[in-house]
Parts: sequence; C-alpha cells; structure tokens
Amino acid sequence: MTTVSENDHINLLRQHDLRPTRQRIALAGLLFNAPCRHVTAETLRAEVAAQGIPMSLATIYNTLNQFSRVGLLHEINLDDNVRYFDTNTDHHHHFFDPKTNDLIDIPAGAIGLRSLPEAPDGRSVERVDVVIRLA
Repeated sequence: MTTVSENDHINLLRQHDLRPTRQRIALAGLLFNAPCRHVTAETLRAEVAAQGIPMSLATIYNTLNQFSRVGLLHEINLDDNVRYFDTNTDHHHHFFDPKTNDLIDIPAGAIGLRSLPEAPDGRSVERVDVVIRLA
C-alpha cells in the first residue's frame, strides 16, 4: 500500500473545494490511508479517540457528510437510522451482516437487474444500491 502524506490529503480536500482544517485532514488520513472500507461516525470516533485526537461526534458527522456531498465517500443508509460511509465510491453493492454489523462489497457486475420501474414525474433514477442482508 502506498503511503499518502498529509500534503496529499490537503491537496485532495482543496481539489474538492474543502478547506483543509485539522479535523478534515485527520479524518482524511484515517479514511484514505487504508484500503477501501466502511465506517460509521461512531466507529470513526473510536479510531480518532484511540489516536488521541480530540474531536466531537458532531464534527465527525459533519465531516463525513461534507466528504459524501463532494463525492469522496458514498453514504449507505440502513434500517434503524444506521449510516455507513464507504470510501469505495465506484458503483457496487453490499452484503450486510446484522450479527457483526459488517458491510461487505459485492462487485456491481455480480448483480443483474432486468428492469426498473419508471421514476415518478419530474424525477430520475440516480443510482441503484442493493444491500443483501445475511442471516
């Protein structure tokens, strides 16, 4: 795995018109220095705390939402208000294991959809996300 420097994170944030604050740089380091992964704000908060970085859960949520808005992360909403953030922004699907709360990638080509219903008037389909729940 290639090591990404803090300057690389700063440049990434600037390329997406985000001001490189200390919090954003720290979270970018945790999110983008690893292979693609799925995180919740709560799991990311535990990682931040383990590294001794003072950061509120609200700041983490705000930053994850900002990263999602500019396309650095893909947000996956599950039942019970569980939100995951995926660092793999290529189109793909997921298995979800409710026993472990793990999301597992499924390549986009592994699922075939024959047809979709017409979108309601004035709207269009942006993307289709499939989450297969495991027993």
